[in-house]
Amino acid sequence: MAVLRRATGPEPRIPVLIIGAGACGMTAALAAHDAGAEVLVLERDAVPSGSTALSSGFIPACGTRWQHAAGVDDGIDRMLADVQAKNHGQGDAALGRAVCAASGPALEWLADAHGQAFVLLTDFLYPGHAVHRMHAHPAKTGEALIGSLGAAVERAAIDLVCEAAVRDLIADDAGRVLGVVIERPDGSTDEIGCEALVLACNGYGGNPEMVRQHIPEMADALYFGHTGNRGDAVAWGVELGGVARHMGAYQGHGSVAHPHGVLVTWALMMEGGVQVNAEGRRFSNEHEGYSEQSVKVLAQPGGIAWNLYDARLHAMGLGFEDYRRANDAGAIRQVGSVDALATMIGCDATVLSATIDHARNCADGRARDSFGRDFTGAPALAGPPFVAVRVTGALFHTQGGLAIDGNARVLRADGTALPNLYAGGGAAVGLSGTGVEGYLSGNGLLTAVSLGRLAGRAAAEQVGGRS
Repeated sequence: MAVLRRATGPEPRIPVLIIGAGACGMTAALAAHDAGAEVLVLERDAVPSGSTALSSGFIPACGTRWQHAAGVDDGIDRMLADVQAKNHGQGDAALGRAVCAASGPALEWLADAHGQAFVLLTDFLYPGHAVHRMHAHPAKTGEALIGSLGAAVERAAIDLVCEAAVRDLIADDAGRVLGVVIERPDGSTDEIGCEALVLACNGYGGNPEMVRQHIPEMADALYFGHTGNRGDAVAWGVELGGVARHMGAYQGHGSVAHPHGVLVTWALMMEGGVQVNAEGRRFSNEHEGYSEQSVKVLAQPGGIAWNLYDARLHAMGLGFEDYRRANDAGAIRQVGSVDALATMIGCDATVLSATIDHARNCADGRARDSFGRDFTGAPALAGPPFVAVRVTGALFHTQGGLAIDGNARVLRADGTALPNLYAGGGAAVGLSGTGVEGYLSGNGLLTAVSLGRLAGRAAAEQVGGRS
């Protein structure tokens, strides 16, 4: 993977070329199309999926009509405050404001112009969000979201070419992208010219060498993202003169059913569940965030924890497709006593019983949690029966990437923009600051959708589409 330097590029030239057909790439394509530009999307896989399909599909946004209908008072300042609080002020506040400001209009545009259905999740608050602002496809999965966006791209008659892996970029000495080299499954190559390029293709979670370099604590962890995320976009951008920032930032998750490899919703923890280790003891404040919980789970014996909850929470979990999949796979287990639960975990029943009793006492206000968790916002754990699932920590996607401005233009170290290169999603620096603890729930799809629309519109305007 490299940038090939030439004085002129290949013909024909597509006005707006987009690499990657995930949520970011498809949103960018729809935005550029609506702004009057001719668009081509290149996708390496046989069917668009990527990290979006592996995600929960939840998109945080503020000031939306779905929030207004539910009586939720939210706005740009409030959302940005939550983003910046979670990343401890390490994120770019100007970029964060641009992304938050674009979030609500992006979802309403997708709904009105392209038939996307969204619901507001009001049953629980994800860590770090002051109000209900998580929106989702009614099926509440990333697969449903990417499928619906793909249908919108097809309805708009936007050209999307699959099994077209971009191997190299073509650019002049000034850093202007002139085109790309794609490789087909049979090994043959083609060159496609462009006037503007949007990188919507990947982070680097599928590149073990880069993971070991930038986030060594996750070097041996389960990777729950797309294996094609090799960091190509960042490498291209840097070779063109752009700068990469916050490469040690990432989203982890502390609740992947093991060995089944299915995501188990963190709503179970937010609504009263607890995590215990192989000794039957809690080891953290589960409400600090599922991203940093990945590291805490991996630090337990064997890198394993158990999500422990009750029948009420099991019923709530069944409202999520991923949870139903885990249940069908046999990952979700129900037992009729503490002794049976302890036997399943392999711990001392007395220790486990004390852990459960302490959580109940905290919920009833009779005790305070030494880890700082407030249990009083949800009912105390009931049971028996008890429900449990064996989980591990995983790396989901990286949050470091190319520095960009509020229109998703890739920036040099001096703050000037490259001539015609845009980035969003996993290719661009995220809003999570420098590490795992700065990831606010939904940051990945927030930047994918918001930056996708910003990049698509800006690229179309540059090439002469309608503003």
